[in-house]
Amino acid sequence: MIVDPRPTDEEVAALLAQLGEQLKTVGAEVTKVDNWGKRRLAYDMKKQREGTYAVFEVSAEPSMVKEFERQVRLNENVLRFLNTRVPIRKRARPAKTQEVPEEVAGA
Repeated sequence: MIVDPRPTDEEVAALLAQLGEQLKTVGAEVTKVDNWGKRRLAYDMKKQREGTYAVFEVSAEPSMVKEFERQVRLNENVLRFLNTRVPIRKRARPAKTQEVPEEVAGA
């Protein structure tokens, strides 16, 4: 998401904490929040040339994401946001070694 650059770093941290709490309230699990800091935008958004970028890694159901999007649209400090679905990586199981019966091994 891109947040309005005018608030101080402390205010942005408080906003991100508030958004994380909103995610937890709707039932999502927040695994990571990254604040990338202020960056220049490719084009003006709401008359702003810069924005504070933040990334949330969340595990949630589609209905939870939809409710969070609704809440973010109401927040005037958020200039833009984008949700992407990341497929879950399954851990590779260690290969099972087949035990060779002693009768066959000794032959």
